[in-house]
Amino acid sequence: MVVAYWIVAGLLAVMYLYSGGMKLVRSTDQLRPMMAWVDTMPLWTVRAIGALEILGVLGLILPPLVGVLTWLTVAAAVGLVMVQIGGIAVHVRRGEFRVLGLNVALLVLAAVEVWLATIWL
Repeated sequence: MVVAYWIVAGLLAVMYLYSGGMKLVRSTDQLRPMMAWVDTMPLWTVRAIGALEILGVLGLILPPLVGVLTWLTVAAAVGLVMVQIGGIAVHVRRGEFRVLGLNVALLVLAAVEVWLATIWL
């Protein structure tokens, strides 16, 4: 289970570091071609989502790595599940059903990570 945890954590880390980092540093004009929904939200909300994604990655990696405050790992994985539920809600509201596949895949991976974190840690 330890190997499975780190594989799923690595996959989530790659995805969320990329998308969260983009949301933190790019302007609305730079994000619009990849994320059309940024026009419907204030920039501070987009930045907050990016920060939550980065914090989620840190919560998945650092506590089990150093063996301190491991309960934060479960909290981070639950937070990433909630981020994806919000993302799915935004896409459904906007009628963007063709992009839901990635959101659902990330939701499933984050939910698996919740399970793996609760049985391993």
